[in-house]
Amino acid sequence: MKDFSYITNSSPAFIENMYHEFVANPENVDTEFRKFFEGFDFAVGNGLAGKNGAAVSENGAATKSAGKNDWRKEIAVYRLILGYRNKGHLLANTNPIKKRKDRGANVELSFYGLSEADLDTEYEVGNLIGLGTTTLRNIFTHLQNWYASHVGVEFKYISDQKKVDWITNEIEKNFSKPFPLEKKKRILEKLNQGVMFEKFLHTKYVGQKRFSLEGGETTIAALDAIINISAELDVKEAVIGMAHRGRLNVLANILGKTYEQIFSEFEGTGEINQTMGSGDVKYHLGYGSEIETTGGNKIYLKLMPNPSHLEAVDPVVLGFARSSANNIHDEQYDKVLPILIHGDAAVAGQGVVYELLQMSKLPGYQVGGTIHFIINNQIGFTTDFSDARSADYCTSLAAMTQSPVFHVNGDDPEAVVKCAEIATRYRSTFHDDVFIDMVCYRKHGHNEGDDPKFTQPAMYALIDKHPNPREVYVKYLLDNGEEDAKDLAKEMETKFWADLQDRLDDVKQRPLPYTYQAPELLWKQLRKATEDDFDKSPVTGITEEKFNQVFNAIMTIPEGFTPLKKVDKLLKDKVKLFNEEGKLDWATAELLAFGSVMVDGADVRMSGQDVGRGTFSSRHCVLRDEVSDKPYNRLAGIPGAEGKIRMFNSLLSENAVLGFEYGYALSSPNALVLWEAQFGDFVNGAQTIIDQFITGAEQKWNRMNGLVMLLPHGYEGQGPEHSSARMERFLIACAELNIVVTNITTAANYFHALRRQLAWPFRKPLINFAPKANLRHPGTYSTQKEFLSGSFQELIDDGYVKADEVKKVLFCSGKVYYDLLERQQKEGRKDVAVVRLEQIYPLPGKQLAALYNKYKNAVWYWVQEEPLNMGAASFLQMNLKHINYGIIGRKASASTASGFMKVHKAEQEEIVNTAFTI
Repeated sequence: MKDFSYITNSSPAFIENMYHEFVANPENVDTEFRKFFEGFDFAVGNGLAGKNGAAVSENGAATKSAGKNDWRKEIAVYRLILGYRNKGHLLANTNPIKKRKDRGANVELSFYGLSEADLDTEYEVGNLIGLGTTTLRNIFTHLQNWYASHVGVEFKYISDQKKVDWITNEIEKNFSKPFPLEKKKRILEKLNQGVMFEKFLHTKYVGQKRFSLEGGETTIAALDAIINISAELDVKEAVIGMAHRGRLNVLANILGKTYEQIFSEFEGTGEINQTMGSGDVKYHLGYGSEIETTGGNKIYLKLMPNPSHLEAVDPVVLGFARSSANNIHDEQYDKVLPILIHGDAAVAGQGVVYELLQMSKLPGYQVGGTIHFIINNQIGFTTDFSDARSADYCTSLAAMTQSPVFHVNGDDPEAVVKCAEIATRYRSTFHDDVFIDMVCYRKHGHNEGDDPKFTQPAMYALIDKHPNPREVYVKYLLDNGEEDAKDLAKEMETKFWADLQDRLDDVKQRPLPYTYQAPELLWKQLRKATEDDFDKSPVTGITEEKFNQVFNAIMTIPEGFTPLKKVDKLLKDKVKLFNEEGKLDWATAELLAFGSVMVDGADVRMSGQDVGRGTFSSRHCVLRDEVSDKPYNRLAGIPGAEGKIRMFNSLLSENAVLGFEYGYALSSPNALVLWEAQFGDFVNGAQTIIDQFITGAEQKWNRMNGLVMLLPHGYEGQGPEHSSARMERFLIACAELNIVVTNITTAANYFHALRRQLAWPFRKPLINFAPKANLRHPGTYSTQKEFLSGSFQELIDDGYVKADEVKKVLFCSGKVYYDLLERQQKEGRKDVAVVRLEQIYPLPGKQLAALYNKYKNAVWYWVQEEPLNMGAASFLQMNLKHINYGIIGRKASASTASGFMKVHKAEQEEIVNTAFTI
């Protein structure tokens, strides 16, 4: 159905003149107006109007008709229809506890030049909405039922007419169809489960935090409907992300987590295993299950573990879903459904949601559409929604991606379930995001020990008297002729209480059977890391045959592809470097690592800002045809490589993209997954993901992850925002073998570090402080031999000096090594050894002890470019205590670096001078 919304903005006189022109000569009228007038005129052309404007109703009574000459009233009624489609949601009765705020919908009759006197007049325009020629009263009643009852639909900002027509048809033709009794029973069953679960816990565990779902229990019926319909639509897996509110209820009544597990966590009788970490509170834990739906279909459900940082889990969910679709479902993204359950305050206030929506249609991050379900309890901790957002709705950002929003009253479970089913079918049909904004309330305070009447006394006076959604639904069923509903509700309630008490007394329940998926089987083959694993790295060299296989492929341009002349010369120079000197530069070593991993059968995924070319124009993995602009990935043409390369330039986001890649790696234990910051300085834009997931997930949730973070770092005079990736922030989080931190100086060692990620029998996040200018430093080049054998070197000794002649040892990491090396070589200082600490955590303690013994007559100094309150200095002082050493670096500073090149050079020279003269 074409949206003639422009009619509402045109003056009657203009439309009348246009209509007369249409009657005289249709071809002279604008195409869009012609379509409107043709649709409007069809009834008159078929002789549906009575003589002199009179019409006869079915019962023989005379009714008024607008008649052919009153076509302006017809247009007014059509404008009314458009008004309700556009703005009826502003009037909808979606708030279960109080009257809605007046949002100025302007859809009253008078706004369109109509009045109550017109209510019994028949209008042909009723044909356009499937009612036939009918009275304005009937049209108005239907519009109110469709668009301003317990559901308000926002969708008229969608430009794709197929989507608009699809939603219009669902609302105007299908929504009012009654549910069969069996579906009503299912809704009541899920409501009973949700309400009784909360009531039981509130009774048995008074005062304990559980962040109850009370007031929003219809969520359980909605999720149940989404999962059942999804399975019918051949979805194989649903990945759920949600905060703490209602999480325990969802675990029990959607994912089927046994009550034994939940109650034992409350009573403290469950087995506590802190071998690998400190654990987390019960309402943060994740879970997985395989359930059979009402239609007899099997579907996997995954609830991601989450921190208290609201919405932080969202990108992790989407990354996991994308990875699962790639690994298990042959990149059919409609097979995996991401469901994000938001709170109203969080979805409006947390910027990561905006980032995710901007990612939703990008090639590197699309997941076939996400269902966003908002538990809108109209409050954020103690903050009213009027203080929590400027927009009309918490979901207003959905318009940005033209995602429809179904605002629905949480006290009308059937309406909620219908919205859930429509949203699920919409996602399946159009592979787009869709929002369900379920307006409800929060029975208690933010947690069960908090009194909400301190800040919302009037609101909670209403809530105290308000029946729960189950009670509301039972009354509705009784009032609408379902005589057995009350007996059914009582029977189910009694049984549910008995089941809960039995489970608490006996603490035994059979868990759902579960068949492990392929990535889970791979995870089961891995083990936890031990201290001994970091004494020496595994061998990661490759054969000469594999070296040649990859090197030749990445240096060969396919026929028909015309690279830029600069790029062509760059590749030829790399080949020349290898042919004449037998060396590879940093960028080539990286692609060699990627390619060799692919030949081994593993996938490589890399994303970040500008990763195809590289921030510093060094990688040049994705080339562009000079003529056609067509891209070519140099890793795509490796003969015999079974692994795939997936490399994507990201949007200008750190937080959501890093979270996405973390989630991707969570479902891909045997893939090399990397995220690169444009400059390492910008990584703190993703600090929540780093703190809550990357550095802590294994200890909190027992989840390993092999994500690689590449953070360009080094003091080159570019100022405080382009010098430091804040190494100290990562090092202060290091404990319990949680991550690996490196600052590498050679191409070969970088190669081995990347391959080591998959060679280990466990997985660890790798945080590498990557070079910038030194990407092209000849000192970083490595010989072919270094790639064909050996392993990652955590510590690199000085091969220039003799141990018995050394009086001073300068041990350092990263870029500053080359500044020290230059001075050592220039002055021929064989009394000074320059040693490189390539891996800072886990510290290679035994290797350092051996080297300390080798240079036992020397004085040791740790040298760093960073200020003394930054870099590795503090970490080493706390963790490296069996060696006596001084520290040389910039003086302590509030800012990472000076913005003046002159000052930078003076400071850098002072560091080097001090190191060699002290």
